[in-house]
Amino acid sequence: MPGLNLTRVEAQERAELLSVASYDVALDFSKGDEVFLSTTTVRFSATAGASTFIDAFTRTVHSVTLNGRELDPAAVSDNIRIQLDGLEQDNELVVAADFEYTNTGEGLHRFVDPVDQEVYLYSQFEVPDSRRVFAVFEQPDLKATFQFTITAPSAWEVVSNSPTPEPEKIDGWFSTWRFAPTPVLSSYVTAIVAGPYAVVRDELTSRDGRVIPLGIFARQSLSEYLDADYIFEKTRQGFAYYEEKFDYAYPFEKYDQLFVPEFNAGAMENAGAVTFTETYVFRSKVTDAIKERRVVTILHELAHMWFGDLVTMKWWNDLWLNESFAEWASTIATAEATEWTEAWTTFAAMEKSWAYRQDQLPSTHPVVATINDLDDVQVNFDGITYAKGGSVLKQLVAWVGIDAFFAGVAAYFTKHEYDNTTLQDLLSELETTSGRSLDEWSKKWLETAGVNTLRPLIETDADGSITSFAIEQTAAADYPTIRPHRLAVGFYDLIDGKLERTHREELDVDGELTDVAALVGLTKPSLVLLNDDDLAYAKIRLDEESLAVAIEHLANIENPLARSLVWGAVWDATRDGEAKASDYVRLVLGNIASETESTTIRTTLSQLTSVARVYVAPEKRDETIRTVGDGLWALAQGAEAGSDAQFQFVKFFANIASTDHHAEVLAKLRSGEETLPGLAIDTDLSWELLEGLVLTGAATGADVDAALEADNTANGQQAAARVRATIPTVEGKRAAFASLADSDDLPNAVVRQTTMGYLHVNDASVLEPMIEPYFAAINEIWKSRSFKIAEYFVELMYPSPAASPALVNATQAWLASNEDATPALRRLVIENLAGVERALKVQAKDAE
Repeated sequence: MPGLNLTRVEAQERAELLSVASYDVALDFSKGDEVFLSTTTVRFSATAGASTFIDAFTRTVHSVTLNGRELDPAAVSDNIRIQLDGLEQDNELVVAADFEYTNTGEGLHRFVDPVDQEVYLYSQFEVPDSRRVFAVFEQPDLKATFQFTITAPSAWEVVSNSPTPEPEKIDGWFSTWRFAPTPVLSSYVTAIVAGPYAVVRDELTSRDGRVIPLGIFARQSLSEYLDADYIFEKTRQGFAYYEEKFDYAYPFEKYDQLFVPEFNAGAMENAGAVTFTETYVFRSKVTDAIKERRVVTILHELAHMWFGDLVTMKWWNDLWLNESFAEWASTIATAEATEWTEAWTTFAAMEKSWAYRQDQLPSTHPVVATINDLDDVQVNFDGITYAKGGSVLKQLVAWVGIDAFFAGVAAYFTKHEYDNTTLQDLLSELETTSGRSLDEWSKKWLETAGVNTLRPLIETDADGSITSFAIEQTAAADYPTIRPHRLAVGFYDLIDGKLERTHREELDVDGELTDVAALVGLTKPSLVLLNDDDLAYAKIRLDEESLAVAIEHLANIENPLARSLVWGAVWDATRDGEAKASDYVRLVLGNIASETESTTIRTTLSQLTSVARVYVAPEKRDETIRTVGDGLWALAQGAEAGSDAQFQFVKFFANIASTDHHAEVLAKLRSGEETLPGLAIDTDLSWELLEGLVLTGAATGADVDAALEADNTANGQQAAARVRATIPTVEGKRAAFASLADSDDLPNAVVRQTTMGYLHVNDASVLEPMIEPYFAAINEIWKSRSFKIAEYFVELMYPSPAASPALVNATQAWLASNEDATPALRRLVIENLAGVERALKVQAKDAE
């Protein structure tokens, strides 16, 4: 039988053979800490006489009964699939098996809280992991109802998609919860969450008059930090916004939001039972960027209740539409329904930057990607799927009009409720409501890959009057599509020390050269900004004079979105080897002090540290790292007391500390000997300061042990793994590498944090000896580990900071000798290589 992968052809063939009516799933969590008993009864119709298979990733199959016939488990199951032959028109299948708990965040994750030894469970099924919990036809277009029966400790909270029933006591320790059947759902949005979670409850009234129970859950040891009132407030705002705009009442009976440990993603849109990473439960101070991101995430998952859960894609090639719609909807809802009114600035700073980066990799793909199998979809949760798709939808809204767009979406929900669809189903409704044909738009924006670059070509006379203004559009050689754009050109002049917009021209850009006659005769301003207001999806360039003005005066641009676009333009030019990395360092250190948008600060400082470590010419690297560290500490000292900017400057100073003086400052801050007004050194910031001390060689593994003893929590264990992996010696890196390569025992969150510390270096030479072990390990890692753990290792243990011809050669050699490797694995390695090749190109530019 085939293995874990499911191809699209197999899914199509199976969907043609059968239709699933219902699942009754009984899970027994009383069987110990390794496995649980799962008994699944599936009722489905099929073509009489046909054969197919059901997915069941099991440890032991106890029995398989098909239409009353006992099948031999050893003959029909390989512990991944169960073969079903001789189907009847109406069928009942019963599978009883032991399934395994995981510690990888896939299937049913089991976590033991080190604080109180309490056990917490949660499911994570997207993409193909409901089969790790029950026997299931694992594909999104075989929807059915699901009725869960759960046996668990009586003291636990037990949550699923349907409202939680009163438990039935079995004995002094265990009870059984019998949930009502769900509406028709895809299996990947079903959910089981169980454990002694603390819960806060509330309710709201839906637009159709129903009272919707609300719940917010977190671990007992984190519950004191749960700001439930605020989360309920954002939830209410989202409900009101979406129910009005979608013209469709919330489609489920209740809405629980559960913050769960060791979660791989930001959140997951399980119908009526959304799971979130518990990093959104703030035990220490966080940046405003993280606070805003949490709001966007809350509204992203809520949007999925309609787009994804009520109406679901037929196959994963339309995964982008699920995620892009939720990304766009959550951004506009955040901007229009909450206090975070600059959400589109955040989108430009973070999501679009991610999209542009992803769209320039060799692995870029059309928004509508070719998804041949589950391996393909696993690696397509990327910047194209989320951020480029969201950007393109923003353009689509501008093209058809916001009112027509929402009207089309409302019609789509009503017409296709509880069903599966393709992209064309949505476009058809939008064409009806807008009266516009979308075929050509779809071909150019959804079916081709790559990002265009737009640059102004300006000529002036001796008096500075514009005699010619054109916009040049180029495309990458491998992805030569020239696209139509609706954009604005902004003119900015220095007035009383501020760069203010003095003129705005909105126009259509199409073809390789677009003349802008309306700007001829105007005086050329201090700064010309293409794509003002961020209407288009394209990289933009500044002309030479505008770039010089930006470097000196970016902080004086009053509009935060315009500032974000300038930050992004200079960053893109730097990454593309058109502008010097050293100039980018000067731009950031000279202008970031006045930036008001938290996400812009966070994104820009992350890019600054990357530039200093990887993009500047190697002979400048040590000096640049020192300069950045000195500059960030000076910025922290000069920032407003208690401000978000002050907090971020300290965090990034700790991240790039490199000198004895830096270490002395960090040690004094951590001990309290030195203070900054308004800055409290709480638990998580203390870990970051310690990481900086370890990075400089001023603290050791013993200091990490002492910090962990003081904070022996899940967060503390993860921080300790990260900080220990930061030890800046070859021996320290070998130990971190071995902890992941030689054992599969560590939970996903510790693996992730270890990779972060492993790559946290100022002197990348300590990673050079790790090049050969990396390539020696990845084939076996990919073969033997779960997808998520293998992905973490292959992507994040690649010694990318050691960007050098030697690393390029080693990577190319592995690719040449592993042409038959799984495409998903090769894709990750190819992306790693592209990052190093880009770094060498940018270094060469900086050395000129």
